[in-house]
Amino acid sequence: MVFRVLVSVLALASAVTADAQQRLSAPPGDLYRFVMIQAAPGKSADLLALYRQRAPVIVAGGDELPIVVRHSQGDRWDLVVMYPSGSFTEYYSRERVAKREAAANASGVSSAAFARQFYDLVNWHEDVYVEGPPLADVRAYLKDMGLAHFEMLQALAGKRDELIKERQMENAYNMKRGRPGALIFTHEQGAAWDVITLDAWRDWRQYGELQMIPADVSDAAARETGFASADAVGVYMRTLITSHHDSLGPLVTLTPRP
Repeated sequence: MVFRVLVSVLALASAVTADAQQRLSAPPGDLYRFVMIQAAPGKSADLLALYRQRAPVIVAGGDELPIVVRHSQGDRWDLVVMYPSGSFTEYYSRERVAKREAAANASGVSSAAFARQFYDLVNWHEDVYVEGPPLADVRAYLKDMGLAHFEMLQALAGKRDELIKERQMENAYNMKRGRPGALIFTHEQGAAWDVITLDAWRDWRQYGELQMIPADVSDAAARETGFASADAVGVYMRTLITSHHDSLGPLVTLTPRP
């Protein structure tokens, strides 16, 4: 009984506000480019170093610093790099391209030279442009987080909208039981993923606290948010997809900590 009361108190203390839940479920607006990368054997540290070296050039070129996650468990990639892009019109405007190229040339490593360095270190990569929450909300969500979990889903034909709704339902389900909701990104152009979700955790301990939630708490949260039961959450999601990959790893700081 004491354990259940403690869990309930922790859930209430960590529950996301109604405003935050609304933001997580709001229609996406900002553009992001996700680059999933598998390094050549033994080259993952060199690849990360390449991005760290490039970070000042990215900022000098007027672009937002990318968000980088290093692989720990799951899918094949070694790094995922999220480039906040605003919009296609904004990111690829003549002025932005010129400023980007000027910063690259001033650094002594042109865009073409950086691309050659990248390809020398990489065995496989794929890019997808997605729409997601405003960048300010993404930065706030990831603040003080150390661990990120991506789920990448390809919808069955005719099920894309239902899959997005399921992701929103699962956000509500997790927040009702004191877990973080996830950021939702939807396909715009590029690789085949229709939906990518990102949830983040302070550390591995917080991630593992899932095991402390009593089954009846999870079942009640599931029924309140439209699922038949806690066990039905994943089952329902799998009726909507043709492919599902996920990966878990630490968030990487590209610039030195103060």
